[in-house]
Amino acid sequence: MARAALNWSTQKLAAESGVSSRTLNRIETKEGFAAATQANLKLVELTLTAVGIEFIGDATDGPGVRLWNTPQP
Repeated sequence: MARAALNWSTQKLAAESGVSSRTLNRIETKEGFAAATQANLKLVELTLTAVGIEFIGDATDGPGVRLWNTPQP
């Protein structure tokens, strides 16, 4: 959802985050996300939040994202 909100390809997110596009493709599946390393997930999170993505929701509400016009502190 976050990558789509930015209209970024997997290759663009890979270039910006340093996480390979193959790994990103795996992370974007339910099974792959569960097996992803915390380090790779953190790199993706930091990259996306730096360009204005806010992760919202929780286990009860379900996950979601919000795209800000400018990154929030």
